[in-house]
Amino acid sequence: MIYSGSAQSLCLRPLFSIAIEISTKPPSFKVFDKALQQEHLNLTPHARPKAFFVFGDSLVDNGNNNYLLTTARADSPPYGIDFPTRTPTGRFSNGYNIPDFISMRLGAESPLPYLSPEFKGEKLLVGANFASAGVGILNDTGVQFLNITRMYRQLEYFEEYQRRLSALIGISKTKRLVRRALILITVGGNDFVNNYYLVSPSARSRQYPLPQYVKLLIFEYRKILQKLYVMGGRRVIVTGTGPLGCAPAEMAMRSSDGKCSRELQRAASLYNPRLQRMLSLLNNRIRKHVFIAANTALMHHDFINDPTAFGFTTSKVACCGQGPYNGIGVCSPSSNLCPDRSLFVYWDPFHPTERANRMIVEKIFSGSTIYMNPMNLSTILALDDTT
Repeated sequence: MIYSGSAQSLCLRPLFSIAIEISTKPPSFKVFDKALQQEHLNLTPHARPKAFFVFGDSLVDNGNNNYLLTTARADSPPYGIDFPTRTPTGRFSNGYNIPDFISMRLGAESPLPYLSPEFKGEKLLVGANFASAGVGILNDTGVQFLNITRMYRQLEYFEEYQRRLSALIGISKTKRLVRRALILITVGGNDFVNNYYLVSPSARSRQYPLPQYVKLLIFEYRKILQKLYVMGGRRVIVTGTGPLGCAPAEMAMRSSDGKCSRELQRAASLYNPRLQRMLSLLNNRIRKHVFIAANTALMHHDFINDPTAFGFTTSKVACCGQGPYNGIGVCSPSSNLCPDRSLFVYWDPFHPTERANRMIVEKIFSGSTIYMNPMNLSTILALDDTT
């Protein structure tokens, strides 16, 4: 499962319940269409994408929250126990996360967190990771985590990045680098677990029935993706939510029979098909395969339905945690810790282990169209090498 919850959500509650209005301003369709016209003027031969940009939440954050005053952090042991340095990095994993394994497939180093003081000079040519644990599509998602980099701000940082790179290599080379780049965006799960279902009833659940809330998320997400296109993104992998109700945290809170939470599973089943349809409509409008839907719910369901077939012993119990399913609270030095992380699907109450992340990226790279629609990453790279 690709799951967007932050490791803090079970022990923290919103500081206030008034919903913050969405401030991400969508590009007008005129601006969007102008970008489409400009694309036809910019068609030039190029090699495989080498720069890599990452947007989203804790599943893909590789350390930005280390530089923020936030409770959504993964900067203490045992996080990073299997990372090469054996130290916490800010990744919500025992080791590498999904962007790391994609970078390996690209034959490149992992892009640095945008907020890292080391992110300067030639490091800008690799790309950048803008992701921030706790964020959602909506600006009121994750308010309990205090200072996190919301999606509108991640896009502002992307604009700032392009200005910084232009000062280094020039405007035209910067535009070409961005057009050739691969982009990964993983966001949406927190809008359910850290917003709609965080408390009962939540402000959002009082405001919207679930189907209408899903429509709101898709509407707001489309604005984000349209802006990414206007800003130069031409290869954008968009992950859906995982089976939300199957994370150890949700099992500990909501399951009395050892089965996944039906309500959160219903949310995922409503959201993911709508997301795929929205991506298809955007591609039809652009008349190119810009947005690639990664069916991470199905990828993770494979592990959940038959973990032993993939070499796991359990898909219900987290490696690091406490309480039922090790799903209560956060992963900390005092938590239960499994001796062999490779046997567990979940590292902490919300996030996959390094091994599960690796297997998810294998599907992203070579999975069939039921996993990657309309094409997988290996096909993207092959096409971009020849066009």
